[in-house]
Amino acid sequence: MKKELEKRCQQFIENRDKIKEVFVWNGGLIHLACAAIFTANNKTADIQLLFSSKQLLKQQVGPFSNFRNTAQAAMISMLAVSDYPGEYLEEGLDVYAALKKRFWSSTHLALAAMVIAQLTEKIEYMGIVERTRSIYDRMKSEHPFLTGSDDSAYCALMALSDKSDDVLLEDAQIIYTTLKEHFFSANAVQSLSHVLALAEGEIEKKVERTIELYRQLKMRGYKYGTSYELPTLGVLALGEQNITELVEEMIEVDTWLSKQKGFGFLVESPINSALCTQGCLWDIKRITTKCCRQQRLTAQYLLLLHSRRQ
Repeated sequence: MKKELEKRCQQFIENRDKIKEVFVWNGGLIHLACAAIFTANNKTADIQLLFSSKQLLKQQVGPFSNFRNTAQAAMISMLAVSDYPGEYLEEGLDVYAALKKRFWSSTHLALAAMVIAQLTEKIEYMGIVERTRSIYDRMKSEHPFLTGSDDSAYCALMALSDKSDDVLLEDAQIIYTTLKEHFFSANAVQSLSHVLALAEGEIEKKVERTIELYRQLKMRGYKYGTSYELPTLGVLALGEQNITELVEEMIEVDTWLSKQKGFGFLVESPINSALCTQGCLWDIKRITTKCCRQQRLTAQYLLLLHSRRQ
């Protein structure tokens, strides 16, 4: 394993251990998700900052808010990695308030609001909301039984795209039809199609890289899940790295972590393994400079989303 990658893995473990001190009553999956948020942002968790962010969230929203249910720990972690947590939370709440005017409130919507707030000006909020609703309605018309509250967040991310609605939805449908032949879960494939449609590049290449990444992992005996984990696979496949090299790094991370104290049984679960992998391999700064902002936002959203998989 390269020294830089091992350093990130060690940082991931350190972050996980500190997270456990703050969120004592949360499950191991949440600890991994929050550790991934810090590691992906190349930061080491600060216990005092986590406690202050926790208090900030408590002061700003009620106990039954979608910001304080299963996603609370991840919300707090996102605030803790921000340079201006107070402003960030205020902006996230403003985005959420705008989204709630056109959607039923949900944790997915709250998570998306926090991600969108990072790159959106307040004057743009209502325009994004209206476009989000339009995309959702068209998506619901195309897939009435698959499209639900979790897709509203993907629609919000699509609403930030420079691509037209027609292009986004047509690309997503082509990708969905192609990938449905390779993966069983229609809902997971739809989420994956959204991730790939958001990214720049030729449809065929994006699909081929995703399939090839999964194929090579399977050939190596690596149990990568095809349910909640599938969209994460898409983001990993969208990078510029050679697929074979990426597979080697993913397996190195999985093998190395499985030998560390407290990680052996965790990485045996497909979703936990995916979470550990993304935490150590995703570099948010690298995504910001090399990929479109939609890919960056999607990566952030998936880190948040995994935190509520209990």
